[in-house]
Amino acid sequence: MLRALYDWTISLARTRYALWALALVAFIESSFFPIPPDVLMIPMIIARPSRAFVIAGVATAASVLGGMFGYYIGFALYETVGVQILQFYGKEGYFTEFAVTYNSYGAWAVLVAGVTPFPYKVITIASGVTQLSLPVFIAASIAARALRFFLVAALLWKYGAPIRDFIERRLGLMFVLFCILLIGGFAVLGVM
Repeated sequence: MLRALYDWTISLARTRYALWALALVAFIESSFFPIPPDVLMIPMIIARPSRAFVIAGVATAASVLGGMFGYYIGFALYETVGVQILQFYGKEGYFTEFAVTYNSYGAWAVLVAGVTPFPYKVITIASGVTQLSLPVFIAASIAARALRFFLVAALLWKYGAPIRDFIERRLGLMFVLFCILLIGGFAVLGVM
């Protein structure tokens, strides 16, 4: 099933409606769809590097709007829809313990999940369920998604196709390391 979804998503990058398809994928990925928008962004940017930042902007805006829909699922539809989405991703058991301390680190959780391979949709739903401050959620989502998509766009714009393998295989790890260093830096500053 996932392979068919992946192939379908890649085929969208070749159409004249690619930006609309990217917006749709970025929107629904932030609340329930399993394929990240990067799989459309990468071939679109490689095909037209001059539009790299427009493509990243569309992905960012649609992803944040989709994240707000995920927030709504958690806030208003958790019992009917949210639980099923979490079960699909195998995160329901984890979610219960996670929600207990979530709001203490909510903005950081949104930021980290927005740039790493962790399913962002889980965080958007968690933010709604725990009623994380909506302005905090939106600000953290904008920062995280813009960082992720504009960094990918900048790397592809600058280095082109050879960077594709690096992005697809190793960028998630680089984001995780960056977030660990960032959080560790703030923790050290907080201790001082």
